[in-house]
Amino acid sequence: MLVKQELINKIKDYFDLNIYETKVWLALLSRGVASAGEVAELSRVPRSRTYDVLESLEKKGFAIVKIGKPIKYLGVKPKMILEKLKNNVRTDAEERIVSLSNIKGTEEFTKIEELYKEGIHPIKREDISAALKGKSNISNYLKEIIQNAKKEVIICTNAQEINSKAKLFQQTFEILKRENIKVKLALSGDKDLIKQIANKFAIKAEKVDIDAKFFIVDRKEILFYLSKNAENEDIAIWLNSDFFSEAFACLFDKALGNKK
Repeated sequence: MLVKQELINKIKDYFDLNIYETKVWLALLSRGVASAGEVAELSRVPRSRTYDVLESLEKKGFAIVKIGKPIKYLGVKPKMILEKLKNNVRTDAEERIVSLSNIKGTEEFTKIEELYKEGIHPIKREDISAALKGKSNISNYLKEIIQNAKKEVIICTNAQEINSKAKLFQQTFEILKRENIKVKLALSGDKDLIKQIANKFAIKAEKVDIDAKFFIVDRKEILFYLSKNAENEDIAIWLNSDFFSEAFACLFDKALGNKK
């Protein structure tokens, strides 16, 4: 079996196998059905290790034993393996989510929450400002401050951004409407797309000519992005400042007023 080392290394990483498991699986795939001796010869894995490797692949679902004697093995179709691994990842993720959700109800979590709120030097929200990096981290902070909104949320971003994350923004807008929270939406980009977005979400959307991305909640907190290049890591600043947020919101209102 002539298989380039580059392919062996990539398959090893893709499917989380060791080097012997990869060589043996590829040998089975190339042969279809093979005995342990034939696999050793094809894969160039030491014969003394081949039996252990085949047993390991069988347990992982990469190989199955053919009924009959002498014992022979079949390599499982790559597409089936890929689907199996995807299902395993999905199941593990769901179990992990349930496990993390259950932590919130534990005594230990209550204690660390108390440490955060009532420590020797408790953090005051008005003292908080932070530089945030990465889409996931920024999204988590943004979700938290929007969920805590009491009166108003101002959103300024690109129409394409809203459109590409329609499901997420749909949920956000529905929550805000349900809580009777006023939403001001200003979008840059294609005029027709902005109209489509306004109709889709049943919310008024103003077109603006500035390519900016920021969120203001209750004129007390503001989160604004410092980068817009998709090739770079997302960076945002979160400020919990009444003074700055109110001033920024007033400038926003004035810009829309002048536009009209």
